[in-house]
This record gives sequence, C-alpha cells and structure tokens, in this order.
Amino acid sequence: MRRAAAACLLAVVACGAAAQTPDAPAPVGSPPPDLAFGAYQRGNFLTALNEALKRLETNPNDAPAMTLLGVIYADGQATRRDPVEAARWFALAADRGDRQAQFSLALAYLRGAGVAESRAKAREWFLKAAAQNHAGALYNLGLMALDDEVQDFRAAADYFARGAAAGDLDAAYGLAVLYKEGSGVPKDRARAAEYFRQAAQEKHVAAMVEYAIALFNGDGAPKDEAGAAKYFARAAAMNSPVAQNRLARLYAVGRGVKADMVEAMKWHTLATANGLKDEWLDAKMPSLTQAEKAAVEEAVQRFVGK
Repeated sequence: MRRAAAACLLAVVACGAAAQTPDAPAPVGSPPPDLAFGAYQRGNFLTALNEALKRLETNPNDAPAMTLLGVIYADGQATRRDPVEAARWFALAADRGDRQAQFSLALAYLRGAGVAESRAKAREWFLKAAAQNHAGALYNLGLMALDDEVQDFRAAADYFARGAAAGDLDAAYGLAVLYKEGSGVPKDRARAAEYFRQAAQEKHVAAMVEYAIALFNGDGAPKDEAGAAKYFARAAAMNSPVAQNRLARLYAVGRGVKADMVEAMKWHTLATANGLKDEWLDAKMPSLTQAEKAAVEEAVQRFVGK
C-alpha cells in the first residue's frame, strides 16, 4: 500500500514544482520600484534583461538581479535559451543567499540542465532554500524522500506539511494522499479530504478529482453528490480525463446532476480522446438519436474550440 501511495504521488506530480519566477521583492519602507522584475512580469523580457544588468553594474552582489537573469536565460526570453548561462547566474545568486536561485539551481542539478546531473547537489540546494521556507523546495524534498531507494514516508509527510503551510498546492495534495493511505502519518480520511479541498479550491486539478470522489462517497467528508459533480465539472473543464469520465457517468445516470445523455456523451468523447476509455459508456452511444449525436459533436467542438 505504501509503495502504491508513493507511485500515485510521483505519477501525478512528477518532476516537482517547475516555476522559476524570482520572488517579488519584499516591501521595506518605501523602496524604489523594481523596474527589472516589473518588466519581466509584464512580459517585457528585453527590458528586464537590460535593467537587471544595469543593477549589477551598480551593485555586483545584487542576488535578485542575478536570479532574474538566470530565469531569462533558462526560459530563452529576450535571448537564446542557455541552460549553462542560466545555471551560472543561479549559482552566483544562490551563493549570496537568494532562496529562489537556490531552488532553481537545485532543479538544474536534479534535471542536469546546464550542470552535471546530481541528486546530492540538488538535495543540498533544496535544503538551503527550504531553510528559508521556500515552498517548492519543501515539496521537492518530500518527493525525493518518496523517490529514494529506501522510502521515508515520515520525512515526506513533514516536508509536505511544511510546504503546504507555505502555500504549495502540490505539497497539500501530497500530504492528502499520505493521510488517505496512512503512509508516514496515521490514516485520517477527514484530514485527507480537507487537504484535497484546500488544493481543489485553488484549482489543483488532481485535488479536485480526489475531493470530488471523497464528496461522492462520503469518505472523510459529508456525502454530497451535487458538490462532487461541481468539482468533477471544474476539473473536466481543465481537461482532466478522469474528471471527464466521472462527470459523463454522473450525467448518464443522473447522480448529482440532472440526467442528460448529450452532456454524458460529450464528456465521454472528450475523456476517450484523452486516452480514458469506458466500455459501459460506449454501449450507451447507439441509443442516442441522430439529433442527439449531432448535438454531442457540436458540444465537443465548442469545448475544443475554446
């Protein structure tokens, strides 16, 4: 069961948090506006690059400017993509204590992007970023604890809990899975459902599906088929094949929603296109009239064309 829980987590959220956007500068008194970071946020990447370079001329130890340059080179914005140059800037900023650079450098070592792949060095830099409460670093340390040859579910749960408290949705989802399975923490379906709910409310797709299942079954949360249908619908709209399949079944039988075979077949068609087949729903299609089949095709095209 514990191996299954780890496999579930790693399959859903493998590779960890990928965001490398530098932290917004913390307000202290009335500082001058951060022109480089502001330009980056607005998509003016060349301006961001030039402003960051200007800042380094004034202050050669400006770690946030270094981190921003690393991000620009890593993403290939305003210049050609250069993982080696990105890693160089991340390393310079990381050595100066910038937690986002430490996190980004750890990811580079984990993936072998611009540096030699090294789990040991990745862990080292994740730990330094985590010591500054970087949510993504905490989450990735939890994943590494599950992915090690000797899995440490207790350590993973601790890292996920700290990451969730720092606002990482993947960490909240991971902690929920561990509570659901009783891996590294006592089995607690109510706490699992609550963490799934927290992540689901912030549009974490896998959490939406899990929370919908919990609501539908009354597993750790009060049974609420209509509420389950709403979460399945939100995840389905975000192209989750599992949610699309579950929503199709609800429309087919009228559980949590009014029975509607056109809607059922629309979501079934989309789930099938996304690789999730369902013979039970396949068998329903021939019973539709030609007009209903045409309505299904039109509904699918509207969804795809969004």
